[in-house]
Amino acid sequence: MANIVVLGAGLGGMPAAYELRDVLGEEHDITVVNANAYFQFVPSNPWLAVGWRKREQITLPLDTHLSKHGIKFIQGWVETIDAEANKLVLKEGTEVEYDYLVITTGPKLAFDEVEGTGPVNGFTQSVCTVDHAEKAYQDFQKLKDAPGPVVVGAVQFASCFGPAYEYAAILDTELRRQRIRDQVPMTFVTSEPYVGHLGLGGVGDSKGMLEHELRNRHINFITNARVSRVEEGTMYVEQLDEKGEVAGQEELLFKHAMMLPGFKGVEPVAAVDGLCNPRGFVIVDEHQRSPKYPNIFSAGVCIAIPPVEATPVPTGAPKTGYMIESMVTAIVQNIKAELTGYPVASKATWNAFCLADLGDTGAAFIAVPQIPPRNTTWFKKGKWVHYAKIAFEKYFLHKMKQGVSEPVFEKWALKLIGLSRVK
Repeated sequence: MANIVVLGAGLGGMPAAYELRDVLGEEHDITVVNANAYFQFVPSNPWLAVGWRKREQITLPLDTHLSKHGIKFIQGWVETIDAEANKLVLKEGTEVEYDYLVITTGPKLAFDEVEGTGPVNGFTQSVCTVDHAEKAYQDFQKLKDAPGPVVVGAVQFASCFGPAYEYAAILDTELRRQRIRDQVPMTFVTSEPYVGHLGLGGVGDSKGMLEHELRNRHINFITNARVSRVEEGTMYVEQLDEKGEVAGQEELLFKHAMMLPGFKGVEPVAAVDGLCNPRGFVIVDEHQRSPKYPNIFSAGVCIAIPPVEATPVPTGAPKTGYMIESMVTAIVQNIKAELTGYPVASKATWNAFCLADLGDTGAAFIAVPQIPPRNTTWFKKGKWVHYAKIAFEKYFLHKMKQGVSEPVFEKWALKLIGLSRVK
């Protein structure tokens, strides 16, 4: 009997735990360790930030749902990972031993890298967690009472740009519904070299379509932007040229700002000798396994993958749900292989699939593989994407309640390609 510990219970960790239980059966112990007591459906946070969702609609209690399927749950902050002794040490002193460790922590949100950013010690909001989104909603309420300029975007080293575009468009939609959009100048500030780059070198006509979307909504934009610092009500931005030299500077006034941060690896993972790259992301081989520690696997935003291309302002490559799902399946199959005496052989297919709600419309893209050149490049826009994301949210949360393991993102990607052809 093996003891398998999944560290992190997000879009990678929860499906990993369910799939491990489904594939390995009851003879092995599966334990999930997570800092919070709840699962949060992060893609819905931009809706929460404008009051279109409530916390209870997009979170699930972990213990309730995991225990139904014979999966142990431990809530606690990990202080250290003793990879040589095969154990986690929690902050209160509890030790959790493992035979296999699956790291799916997600990222550390590196607000500290840009002075004045972040909802706790800074002056900008975030939609990266449900707590942040709730605080953003409180700040949005103040904006409604006293309208003024808004800045939305992503700082240097960000690697997930979709939520920034979503929030800008959703905010624009809600402000128009409130009849105060004319009192709120908006600027989109991004480290991307161009609108629609998305950390992927663009997908199809994402540049033209997203530029059109911003212009149509009267949202100004600054690309190749490096945020030097933020003070209360003012953001200081440097715009770089193609050589990475400062070509211009802006002082943007704001009443409300939402800036996605750069990502790093979480501290206890980054501190393990030889496990991570300099930014704390887990180094994995083609089988999602650590080259130094063969019984440690990792999936999701916390793994190290190179950027798609060099950009004047540093940007990272996103790890979308489709890609994470594939990594998880490879890990489960490889752990099963080891437990049954076979060599590990499963590899993830790194494909990108994204549903971006834009308030009163939406954009969807699929890139196969994620890194160009690609076999499939598909980018579509329309009202149907808005409804598709709502349906996907309900479907995914339903599956998490059921504990059913299936390729949800792949299934929906194929479904949406078919749906778009009749729109």
